[in-house]
Amino acid sequence: MKRGLTVGMLEDMLNSFDPKKREDAFLLLCSMAKKGEIPISPPRSAVNLHFHTFFSFNAYGYSPSRIAWEAWKQGLLAAGIVDFDCLDGLEEFLRCSRLTGERSVVSMETRVYIPDRCDKIFSSPNEPGISYFMGVGFAREPDPSEDASRFISELKGLSEKRNREMMERLNSYLDEIAIDYDLDVKPLTPLGNATERHMIKAYDVKSRKVLGRRFRKFWSEKLGVSEKEIEGMEDDIPRFHNLIRSKLMKYGGIGYAAPEAGNFPKVGDFVKAVSELGAIPTYAWLDGTGSGEEDIEELLDYLEHIGVLAFNIIPERNWNIKDPKEKELKLSKFHEALEAVKRRDLPITVGTEMNAYGQRFVDDFEAEELKGLVRPAIEGAMIFWGHTFMSRFAGKGYISKWAEEVFGRDRRKRNEFYKRVGELAIPGNRRQEEAIQELPESCGPDDVISALRS
Repeated sequence: MKRGLTVGMLEDMLNSFDPKKREDAFLLLCSMAKKGEIPISPPRSAVNLHFHTFFSFNAYGYSPSRIAWEAWKQGLLAAGIVDFDCLDGLEEFLRCSRLTGERSVVSMETRVYIPDRCDKIFSSPNEPGISYFMGVGFAREPDPSEDASRFISELKGLSEKRNREMMERLNSYLDEIAIDYDLDVKPLTPLGNATERHMIKAYDVKSRKVLGRRFRKFWSEKLGVSEKEIEGMEDDIPRFHNLIRSKLMKYGGIGYAAPEAGNFPKVGDFVKAVSELGAIPTYAWLDGTGSGEEDIEELLDYLEHIGVLAFNIIPERNWNIKDPKEKELKLSKFHEALEAVKRRDLPITVGTEMNAYGQRFVDDFEAEELKGLVRPAIEGAMIFWGHTFMSRFAGKGYISKWAEEVFGRDRRKRNEFYKRVGELAIPGNRRQEEAIQELPESCGPDDVISALRS
């Protein structure tokens, strides 16, 4: 280890905006771990395929390198990153995971407009016709010349447009601490892909710098709460930021504007682009209580009709709830959705997000409420990693032409094959990678399994 550097300091360097510093720190940590100088937990029955990174927003500032390191250190069977409107962490995460041997998946998330369900509430609360969707299992960075790549690039522009318009409304209301998007917000991210949470941080920083002793009075008036409440959370940054977000940015707040179709990509265009880039179109489910989600069978019929092939669940928000009645309702909806998805052989992806303070690094898979989730969550992780491996090294991913010819509509056989690949394929194993690359285009599933075993 370089003189004076501790493990903690190296782990902090993994969150640097400088990619060279991240890479150097990661290589050194891996070297130390492989020498037995840092304990690495053995693999356990736990996965998280829904980590947001600092390329969109991670509450702890975690980079793809830091997530890859923590996932290995904490013994996750598989880990996956997902960022809003970008794939900026793809190569870094897959490269790090090859070094640790950690099964890895890269996804992207965005909000879409659903024109033929524009009166329904889906997974974006209080926003009719707007819902969160994902592409799961991107295996390469898009070629800029591809139409689908240009579509993905435009997502950042749409997101920034919405943010700037919100900032203008907020600046008028918070005039004394008005911020500049280019000077105050974008520098808070490595590549300028800012979110609402970055704007909140910018307003907070500016207010502490400008207001001094008037901090509590100012925010008390602007947020409609007592000065005592502001005092109670002045040093509790997560609570304070959540209060600003709920009071000013969300439905009913001064910064909020009702969604307009032109401000979001259409769901069909997003599904098409994701598919063309070889990732799996996935619905990001909320909790089953909105008008668009309450009838799970009708929702799944619609999703399958438009080409969605997988289902994302954030378990924590559906069971770890203080209010007994709310918990009973959401837990019931959770189990109903899980059973419906399993009946249709739709692979699931789960995780904790980590884009808000206090969220776990990995779900509590030992919780009684999650008993029925453990197996499908792990199987889903194996499927998505198997897809990533086959797509990256052979062009034979889950939705490839090869898979369509081999499996057709037999989703169960398709799942079983990619799950088996996911179980056998070891990230960074060059022998396996070369064996898969050498297979002829006409190879069958048994040929692939034999190549991985040889």
